[in-house]
Amino acid sequence: MLLGISPLLSPDLLATLHRMGHGDEIILADAHFPGESFNPRVLRADGLRIADLLAAILPLFVLDPYVPNPLAMMAAVPGDTLDPQVEAAYLAAIRRTWPDTAPPERIDRFAFYERARSAFAVVMTGETAKYGNILLKKGVTPLTA
Repeated sequence: MLLGISPLLSPDLLATLHRMGHGDEIILADAHFPGESFNPRVLRADGLRIADLLAAILPLFVLDPYVPNPLAMMAAVPGDTLDPQVEAAYLAAIRRTWPDTAPPERIDRFAFYERARSAFAVVMTGETAKYGNILLKKGVTPLTA
């Protein structure tokens, strides 16, 4: 255990977040996402909800302020609907650390899959919410005195 770091963050996830550079993307994927099919770097966070992981990750992680949307989520396929409570729960967790963050852009399922292919890593969670995947784009970590 380390002081100030959530016990929800595994050593592998901490190392991955540390190794990411600015502009790199990471997917926090729901339990149904085919992560292994899209990316060779898959981490497991089974049993954890994405809102809880966001709350644990974002005090350590700068969202890219130089892009219009440092967050992306999958849009509903035609005929399907989104549960607005999923995005609201994520934004509540995100805005605890980054209060001015815009809502995630919604992108087509296949565009999301393409982003997963090029992402730095995919974190498979225990999230069961439909359309519960979220992409985070890392910004430049400021130097501290």
